[in-house]
Formats: sequence, structure tokens, C-alpha cells
Amino acid sequence: MERVVVDPASGLAISGFDPVAYFSRGQAVRGRPELERRVGGVIWRFENEGNRAVFAEQPEIYGPQFGGYDPVAIGRDTSVAGHPQIWTIKGERLYLFYDEAARAEFLADPERIIERARQKWPSVAYMIPR
Repeated sequence: MERVVVDPASGLAISGFDPVAYFSRGQAVRGRPELERRVGGVIWRFENEGNRAVFAEQPEIYGPQFGGYDPVAIGRDTSVAGHPQIWTIKGERLYLFYDEAARAEFLADPERIIERARQKWPSVAYMIPR
């Protein structure tokens, strides 16, 4: 799994939000502490056992693209953590954004922004401290 935004205080991926709930419920839902799973060295939380099981089988599908970093910022050669409550699903993939302006920019031309972020991600990810 690629670099993932992790809360430095809690050690949780995407601030403890359930990555599968974005798809199954269409909303950002906090996961439960008793339903954690470590995947790729990162702790994820889930709202139910089914979501935890689905994520364990396909983390590359349900985890946020670019590890939860804002694709608009990545396209500008920088890493900015996306906020788990500012998001969209495009092409059956989850994207998180720093703010509503970045989300709006993405939604105006998602294919261009995704492609640009994909091109720049290897060099941007390399600069993110471990």
C-alpha cells in the first residue's frame, strides 16, 4: 500500500473514518475503536465487521487514492493531507481534499487532475517524511 495520511496523535489512517462507508453509505462515517485493522503498517477503523472484511480483501479499492493526500495539491508538486469529510468518489475510487475549493477544482475536470496527480505522485510521495 502507498503512503497514507496518518494522524500523528492517534496513528489512525484518515482520522479514523471508515473507508468502506464512503462507498456503502455514501457518507463519511467514523469507525469504531474495537473494529480496527492494520493494513500496510497503518491502522484503519471500520463501523462494522463487514466493512473491515471487505477492506482487508481489497484495500487498494477502498483506501483513498494517493493515500488520502489531495490530488489537486499533488498536481502542484506538494503533499497536503485531504480532510476525510471533504471527499468524492470518481471512477469507483475515493479522493480526499484539503478544502472545498480543491474539491470544486477537481470536480470541474477530474480526469485531467487525476492524470496530473498520477504523473507527479511518485516524486511527491518520495518527499513525504516517513
